[in-house]
Amino acid sequence: SRESCTAPSNFQRWRAVPASFAIQISIGSVYAWSVFSAPLVREYGVVTQASQDWTLSEVVPVFSICALTLGVCTAVLGPWAERAGPRAVATAASVAWGGGLALSAAGIHMHSMPLLYAGYGILGGIGWGLGYISPVSTLLKWFPDRRGLATGLALTAFGGGAMVATPLCESLLSLFFELPQYLGSVDTVSMVTENGVRFADVSGELKEVVVATTADVAALPAQAAAAPGVYVVGTGNTGAAKTYIALGSMYAATMLAGAAAVRVPRDGWLPAGFQPPSSDDKPSTKDQLTSPSPPSSSSLVSAHDVHYNEALKTPQFYLLWSAVFGNAVAGVTLITTAKTIMSETFTAALPAIVTGSFAASYVAALSASNMVGRLGWATASDGIGRKGTYCLFGLAIPVCALIPTLTASISAESGMLPLALFYGSTALVVSFYGGTFAVLPAYLADLFGQKHVGAIHGRLLTAWAAAAVSGPILLATLRQRSYGSAASDLASQVDPAKFEATFGAPVSDLATLLATKTVTLPQLMQIMPEGVSDPSPLLYNTTLYSMAGLLSAALACNLLIRPVHPKHHLPSQQQQQPQ
Repeated sequence: SRESCTAPSNFQRWRAVPASFAIQISIGSVYAWSVFSAPLVREYGVVTQASQDWTLSEVVPVFSICALTLGVCTAVLGPWAERAGPRAVATAASVAWGGGLALSAAGIHMHSMPLLYAGYGILGGIGWGLGYISPVSTLLKWFPDRRGLATGLALTAFGGGAMVATPLCESLLSLFFELPQYLGSVDTVSMVTENGVRFADVSGELKEVVVATTADVAALPAQAAAAPGVYVVGTGNTGAAKTYIALGSMYAATMLAGAAAVRVPRDGWLPAGFQPPSSDDKPSTKDQLTSPSPPSSSSLVSAHDVHYNEALKTPQFYLLWSAVFGNAVAGVTLITTAKTIMSETFTAALPAIVTGSFAASYVAALSASNMVGRLGWATASDGIGRKGTYCLFGLAIPVCALIPTLTASISAESGMLPLALFYGSTALVVSFYGGTFAVLPAYLADLFGQKHVGAIHGRLLTAWAAAAVSGPILLATLRQRSYGSAASDLASQVDPAKFEATFGAPVSDLATLLATKTVTLPQLMQIMPEGVSDPSPLLYNTTLYSMAGLLSAALACNLLIRPVHPKHHLPSQQQQQPQ
């Protein structure tokens, strides 16, 4: 119950932070999702995709369903979480998050997408949602004098969860990785192609095989010591299922420890020397209901409270919802597909530098940017205001619009400059993403008051869920379209006889060969005439332009936000009463 975790009178408020960190750093591992994108799309082929492997378009919705569940969970259970208290909520979150990872492991082992959707997507999403809102609301109560700092502290560990999870996941994946049976180089193995699928004779039996390129083996764990060539499908293991089992156990234990340590302040507690916003000048209830116009003050900080149901009737809620959605799309899309984007964009031009380990370190770097952005922008918002901070996030618009120009210059001769600029610019965008959510609870408290901020925050997180659903799916859809177009363009330039000799089927079967993963862009580039440019760095251009457009709309919505009309305020006698 809430009473069981109420802090004694001599409790030092900074001691509430570690419990929040234990919970948030565990669920923050969700931002390391892109580490699993590559293993999940080659569960059968292991070194590269096989015909029965999931596609990126099938895998991306796992994260999107998880985010959608988070939005529904926080919107529906937000009021319950306020009543039940943070310890009960955190305990429920630990069971759901750990159980979701365990069920995901079963789905991967059985190659069942519905189980993976149910485990990581639904059960994991419930754990994510409950584990996210509880520490935020708790630390806002402990730090009413520094709302920006409070939310920054609450969400810094969440944003940095992937910084811890990425190397941990990479180590576990490497530990459990098993290289499939190697038959030899392409020129030493006789293969046939049937219905777009490649087969080779293995001990007198025709078995499906895959051909791994130099770029494919560069993305594998270093200790695998894999060589380019032909591998038998179904004879190795990516290690993803065992990694999820290990992670589920570790995170459940960590979150339960945090739940046991969580504390909330007693009713009426205030930090020494702090005076809450004065309500002496509040208009009467009658005046609030009959006032013909909203407050004339330009300040958005209100001394009045708004009920969470009444907040849904204000334009401020929907303008802020739209601002959060637009700002979130760019960051969440980059985070959830970071490793794939880095590998596809730069590996072909810089294979010695952009290895699997380098791409994983990029995921960790984005997590660090997410973490620093949460604490830095939330703290800064105490000085420049929440609305002003959201306006600064508009700097992501030119960044996203210019990245395609940057990637178009990538080549072996261009050196490290495009890579370094891409690294830095995407890290900046992700810091804005982290800041968006760290500033959000304080922004809501400024607009709608402190009393019901937890429930209102939970409902507005549906914007994040919508962004996490639409962003990655938008990327996967546009990338798939660009991939097919690029493959068709390359196939039109290759010698038809050379194409058929390489893939065992004519160019006219390209669609089937792409669907069965027998033909990939790296493999096409190996047989292209001299001087043909690799289109891989351009696969995400349409996605980035779309992001810039959504960020522009978010900036416009933020600029339109004004103080809440007095007619929505709670009557004076209900302001800030203990719940």
